[in-house]
Amino acid sequence: MITVYGRATSSNVQAVMWGIGELGLAHERLDYGHTHGGLDTAEYRAMNPHGLVPTIRDGELVVWESCAILRYLAARYGDGGAFWPADPAMRALVDMWAEWGKTSFSGDFTGPIFWSRVRTPAKDRDAAALARALERFEGRLDRLEAQLGDKAHVCGPFTLADIVIGHVLYRWFDIDVPRRPRPVVEAYYRRLTERPAFAEHVMVSYDPLSVEGA
Repeated sequence: MITVYGRATSSNVQAVMWGIGELGLAHERLDYGHTHGGLDTAEYRAMNPHGLVPTIRDGELVVWESCAILRYLAARYGDGGAFWPADPAMRALVDMWAEWGKTSFSGDFTGPIFWSRVRTPAKDRDAAALARALERFEGRLDRLEAQLGDKAHVCGPFTLADIVIGHVLYRWFDIDVPRRPRPVVEAYYRRLTERPAFAEHVMVSYDPLSVEGA
């Protein structure tokens, strides 16, 4: 059984849990981080020296960083199909979009927008910085929309790239911010919500993260 260390409200943990759900892997998840604590203990730092979530243990193997975890799980437990293709060229395509999803797409949303809107009191919020962040993220959505085109998913079939990119969309469409109409991305998001593992592990209330006055 795979043990996942990390709170259900962490977006990075959600991505890993979604992948585990898609692969149908036996697992247990333990609450670590935020109000649950546990990240500064000697035992946890021996597994993950950075003191962040998620971390997984699979037998004697410990893996941290969400994308590294997803790649490991897909490589070890996937069937070499579309989710994590065996063909190096197809895998590179998936990996490029997964990397973009982690560094650019998620990076431009989580801190500048989600943290500003949900985890910062309104009185302390930098409205101009938030407006710039929203404009920058709309540019990321332009690229996602162009890549999707008439495809069902980012690379055609459902792949690991959809997990890395798609888990951000629940919060994007749920938080109270102005959004441009985007029929292609909205249809893509609706398809993701129909996946049981997405609904279970990603569509999780983030109310525990909201600060007073946000």
